[in-house]
Amino acid sequence: MKQKAYIEIRPAAGGDEAKIWATDLLRMYMRYAEKNGWQISPIDTQTVLMVGEGSYDLLKNESGVHRVQRIPATEKRGRIHTSTATVAVLPEISEGQVSISHDDIDIQFFRSGGHGGQNVNKVSTAVRIIHKPTGITTTSQQERNQIQNRQIAMDLLRSKLWEIEEEKRKNKISEHRSAIGTGDRSEKIRTYNYARNQIKDHRINKSFYNLESILDGDLEKLLSTVSKKIK
Repeated sequence: MKQKAYIEIRPAAGGDEAKIWATDLLRMYMRYAEKNGWQISPIDTQTVLMVGEGSYDLLKNESGVHRVQRIPATEKRGRIHTSTATVAVLPEISEGQVSISHDDIDIQFFRSGGHGGQNVNKVSTAVRIIHKPTGITTTSQQERNQIQNRQIAMDLLRSKLWEIEEEKRKNKISEHRSAIGTGDRSEKIRTYNYARNQIKDHRINKSFYNLESILDGDLEKLLSTVSKKIK
């Protein structure tokens, strides 16, 4: 079944190296999506929408803190650095599942900073929506049409609000902290160790040793193994 999956990746602990790591993770998921023939649409600088057969079901267990241990390209002394990025995978949620009051949102329009020709710089087609009760902000600047960007930002907001309710329902919220974690180095679901050519999923206590190919999008074995262990 064709599904929609929003992938949001944010750098966490580790400064500039965390930003590079977040970019590497995004590339990994995009390569995987390309190999599956999915449609990939950037929503903003940190979020992409992937549409394809089973996209959400295949990626839903990727939410959490991903830790990397490697020598950064900018490191002159050869020291291994530890950095993290948070990954959130959200499904498409219908209006009937999550209702959003117009009074609870603040809608802002701005000029897109991406590619797209003269229209991008001259017309405020990008949309930012702030959900006042929670402080959640979503943006969309992928379309040249303001109405389409507003719909995309609303869809993403609906998915984020659904995630909060799901966490509450499953009792996964502890001291008002999201299940994806704060990004602290100790809060991780997976560690990518370059020196050992090892990826370890801490939830199932299993290691994989083809790090380079996995980061190039060969996620089938890893995802299927995790899915069988996590119910």
